[in-house]
Amino acid sequence: MRDRAAADIAGTERPALGVGLMVAAMLAIPVVDATAKHLAADYSPLFISWARYAVASVLIVPLGLVRFGPAIFPRHDLGAHTLRTLFLVGAMTLYFVAIATVPLATAISAFFVGPIVASALAVFLLGERFSPRKAVSVVLGFAGALVIVDPTGGGIEPGLLLAVASGVLFGLYLLATRQAARRSDPVKTLIFQCVVGALILTPQAIHAWEWVDVADLGFFALLGGLSAVSHMLSINAFRFAEASTLSPIVYVELIGAVIIGYLVFGDLPGLNVWLGAAAIVAAGLLLLRAAERR
Repeated sequence: MRDRAAADIAGTERPALGVGLMVAAMLAIPVVDATAKHLAADYSPLFISWARYAVASVLIVPLGLVRFGPAIFPRHDLGAHTLRTLFLVGAMTLYFVAIATVPLATAISAFFVGPIVASALAVFLLGERFSPRKAVSVVLGFAGALVIVDPTGGGIEPGLLLAVASGVLFGLYLLATRQAARRSDPVKTLIFQCVVGALILTPQAIHAWEWVDVADLGFFALLGGLSAVSHMLSINAFRFAEASTLSPIVYVELIGAVIIGYLVFGDLPGLNVWLGAAAIVAAGLLLLRAAERR
């Protein structure tokens, strides 16, 4: 019955609600990233990536058991759920490795190639409508990503390449999320993501295992807890709006990343990052205008 109700809700497009939920999710993520960057000074990014899912699982599984009993995993679209989890695990692992070596705002700016990938592929894979505005936004966003990476600058930082690769996987995650969210309860979707993600990452966590200092337990709890909240918000967002509408909202994350990166780590992006980010944000605004005119 709950799955049927979720299916009925998912069939109703409410773009404004979807956008609002996505904005809230994106404002939470820079705090997660800053926490991961702080922990990366003492722990392996591979261990941190696993801990994020493991802690989130400890927090979200009891909620699922209270609501659903033993039936805590989705029953429909398991292929899409598995794909979105694999894409997200890969994206976040690469991203945590990236932010260990490059500033937050720089990494996130390169990571934002993801929504461009999602907007382009949504037309072909999800049957979403194509328009000249979407075409211009994809070209503009791709150009912005090139400016940030700066392949003509005499050498590309490996951390930037990892951030770009993470963004590509994140774009695929956005598409898979849109498909998986259509008929599943968001709590079940999140539980599947956290538990399966933790299991997938367990081998690399064992390889990079480090005992956590008592003083850092609060940071790991914040890492997993806020991750769970942000993903719950974004999963619900995709139940009410198209992937091409929501994808540009991730640019809100850049604002938080710049502020936190400067206040906590003393990092400020270079000129090429500002210019590239401006082009990517402009691309996102074009997509939003296109969505508003429908």
